[in-house]
Amino acid sequence: MIDLSLSEENRLVAQSVREFADAEIAPHIREWDAANEVHVEVFRKMAEVGYLGAPIPERYGGAGMDYISLAIICEELERADTAFRVIMSVHVGLNSLTLLQWANEDQKQRFLVPQAQGRTIATFALTEPGVGTDAAALQTTARRDGDDYVLNGSKIWISLADVADTFLVFATVDRALRHKGVTAFVVERGMAGLTTGTLHGKLGIRAGNTGTLNFDDLRVPAANRIGEEGEGFLIAMSAIDQGRYTVAAGAVGLAQACLDASVKYAHERETFGQEIGHHQLVAQMIAKMEAGIQAGRLLTWKAGWLKNHGSRTTRETSLAKWFATEHSVASALDAIQIHGANGYSNEFPVERYLRNGKAAVIYEGTSQLHQLIQADYVLGYRRDRPIRCEPLPAEGFDRLPPGAHA
Repeated sequence: MIDLSLSEENRLVAQSVREFADAEIAPHIREWDAANEVHVEVFRKMAEVGYLGAPIPERYGGAGMDYISLAIICEELERADTAFRVIMSVHVGLNSLTLLQWANEDQKQRFLVPQAQGRTIATFALTEPGVGTDAAALQTTARRDGDDYVLNGSKIWISLADVADTFLVFATVDRALRHKGVTAFVVERGMAGLTTGTLHGKLGIRAGNTGTLNFDDLRVPAANRIGEEGEGFLIAMSAIDQGRYTVAAGAVGLAQACLDASVKYAHERETFGQEIGHHQLVAQMIAKMEAGIQAGRLLTWKAGWLKNHGSRTTRETSLAKWFATEHSVASALDAIQIHGANGYSNEFPVERYLRNGKAAVIYEGTSQLHQLIQADYVLGYRRDRPIRCEPLPAEGFDRLPPGAHA
């Protein structure tokens, strides 16, 4: 039986991360967004309070929290701004949790421990200029040469490209093998042949860094290969299950931010002698936001509960990601409508919510892909085989987050 009641840890995490976001992000985000400024010092503060290692076991430097707490952190951070949920997605979800699942013990000590402690920042590099949804068609190559692999190719739309210290990179050892040739590597900043760059002119998430990676005869030690040759596609898909979970949780937070702003404005703005919240069509938009937030949160927490018990959640995270991200965009559109002309100005936050929210219906699987995935499950065309999936250790449950007090 699924139990979605919150533990004391979950409630304390919610309180602490909201206080953190309200103090460290909310007062500055309008300025940072307008200036396209990335503030890495906030990432360091997130590390100090344990967020960057939230679901990683304590023996690997993490805080040992469960997946519901991870969802709460993502929701509350995106309630302040998407850029700070993104680091949870790429550093924690796509990278660190993948290393926890697939890396050997030496690799965990070399890469996972400093990531969980926040001493290094990590990201995930799958997308290429000509390859997005069709991840089996990678053009980046990896050629074995003695104790090294030589990588050539490029990646694009990589979060934290100019910020990260380590990159979980996917390349193919044989293009003819398609997904069976994909192999995973940890690339470290400073390796000869690696260059990174920042993409400019983004619609949203302007307080976050997004960029490109280029590999020019980049030599990566074989000791940095995660898993075996040809396991990379399976590793990437399991990573994306984790990443989609964090995106879904964050989208709930963005929709909540839209609702919060709309309720505030509905009480402040008067037309025809009354608060606009009394107008039925305004109230209808607010009610739709609330219903979708509750549904999205429950879908996400259901996936989190299953993750806590070691179950594969490809179907559940896909559904949660699709629903929650689509609802966040719809909520942002309604929030702008409620604000009227003011919603079209950055004097109010709702225009930023729309710009930020639009990205999430594209990355980590477009909404169209998720519709096809869900249809295939319902029609019986798709069935998941078990993959290596470990429940989070009991040592992390019901443990207070750093700095919290009962």
